[in-house]
Amino acid sequence: MQALVVAAHGSHLNPDASDPAYAHADAVRERGAFDEVREAFWKEEPHFREVLRTLESDEVFVVPLFISEGYFTERVIPRELRLEGWEPDLWDSDGTSATHATLEAEDVGKTVHYCGPVGTHDAMTDVIVRRAESVTGDPEVGEGFGLAVVGHGTERNENSAKAIEYHADRVRDRERFDEVRALFMDEEPEVDDVTDYFESRDVVLVPLFVADGYHTREDIPEDVGLTDDYRRGWDVPADVDGHRVWYAGAVGTEGLLADVLLERAIDAGADVDVDIDAAVDPDSTAEGAGTPPESEPESGKERTLEAGGGET
Repeated sequence: MQALVVAAHGSHLNPDASDPAYAHADAVRERGAFDEVREAFWKEEPHFREVLRTLESDEVFVVPLFISEGYFTERVIPRELRLEGWEPDLWDSDGTSATHATLEAEDVGKTVHYCGPVGTHDAMTDVIVRRAESVTGDPEVGEGFGLAVVGHGTERNENSAKAIEYHADRVRDRERFDEVRALFMDEEPEVDDVTDYFESRDVVLVPLFVADGYHTREDIPEDVGLTDDYRRGWDVPADVDGHRVWYAGAVGTEGLLADVLLERAIDAGADVDVDIDAAVDPDSTAEGAGTPPESEPESGKERTLEAGGGET
């Protein structure tokens, strides 16, 4: 028997922070790809520390629902799962190339294939493009448009910016959009000045965050100038300094992300007999993709997450 564990941050403050983890786990579960599928969290139950004990399977694939390689993926999750012999060097990664490492959780007698985070998988580039398609309602969006891939960024973890720049480079290489930029909240170039970096009149902003929360629902819309008060919502597109800015929801809420979870597990050797071509075809249609309302964010819910990883 084989099991999949979707490992996410969660939040003590707002249970909606875990919505993407449950949604993507449900999507995988419905496709019958694994004998068992579980969600596990750092700040919610079921906790990382207990999840392996809830499984009957003796072979487990753990996929972190995080954007970057860093403290949570390299330290917290392996420690809480009690993976014998884990070291970040086992991923042999430059900060964006983690694949998987196979270790033993000896206290529960299970073999664990610990995968890199979804955020650095190559298929995530397709999810970013899908968000641009969804928010504009145009499956051919690109010509005449600029695309901003927006991340948190932090001097404390250089890999945070690496993931954003990696996918921005991959989108740019496709030559689909007239301009592609990686922008950040906490380092240069800053998303606050988005219109300074684009000549295109139409600019799509795609936040590379797992869940919609404080940063994506409050900080970015106000800092960019989409609205003076996030509580009143904003137009899609919004007029900002002579540009039309199309603001998408967090990339982690895109339905196509379930395919990226499967890709991660398959790369680690999971015996999965399902069609996941959508994960490498940005022109295909994924259940869960949608276009936001004209005058407010995509969801009526405000998701306020804890600082330190809830959105990433």
